[in-house]
Amino acid sequence: MTKLSVNINKIATLRNSRGGDVPNVVQFAKDVQRFGAEGVTVHPRPDERHIRYQDARDLKPEIYTEYNIEGNPVDSFVELVLNVKPTQVTLVPDAVDAITSNAGWDTIKHNHFLVDVIKEFQQNGIRTSIFVDPVLEQIEGAKATGTDRIELYTEAFAHQYSLGNKEAIKPYVDSSVLANSLGLGINAGHDLSLDNIAFFNKNIPDLLEVSIGHALIAESLYLGVENVIQMYLHKLKALS
Repeated sequence: MTKLSVNINKIATLRNSRGGDVPNVVQFAKDVQRFGAEGVTVHPRPDERHIRYQDARDLKPEIYTEYNIEGNPVDSFVELVLNVKPTQVTLVPDAVDAITSNAGWDTIKHNHFLVDVIKEFQQNGIRTSIFVDPVLEQIEGAKATGTDRIELYTEAFAHQYSLGNKEAIKPYVDSSVLANSLGLGINAGHDLSLDNIAFFNKNIPDLLEVSIGHALIAESLYLGVENVIQMYLHKLKALS
């Protein structure tokens, strides 16, 4: 059954735009779990323009579902994750100046780096996931790093699906079939929404988790957070 992890970065962005502590990210994390979310995701960046490193620490005692911290494993990020010890760390190769994540890892080029980082996290009891494009060679490369899971970067699918191109799902299906055969768990995220999540979930075999932030928060402005979370859960569980 596919789990829903809510990325709360946008709540921190809203808070930071005015200073102070409104909305409070810890309270929001507690609320989304109460509303049925099965995980909470944060993506702290070095400039702390949304989630701050201290937020990641403050959230730990309040998350009783799954806690996923994602980001580029620079030294400060690695130190944070080892200190907090979330359920899962998702490694994302985003540049310091990237507005949002925009590419998966080249798991072949960066094999040695990823092997070392992943081993350190796993030795500390933290499940690892690598953000990857739906390219078969990169899935094979991910397996060679020793990671527990991959997270499929779904922006290309979401864009093409919005144009009516349902064939855009094919590389994700092929990548998932390969990942399953290699014993890799499958997560997915980026631009998944209420419009496309049911189709994506229906077609991806053994999808374990989706991480959704921007769309979910935007949809909640009109429909309400609790209602939107229930809508996602319905779409995910009805087809699992």
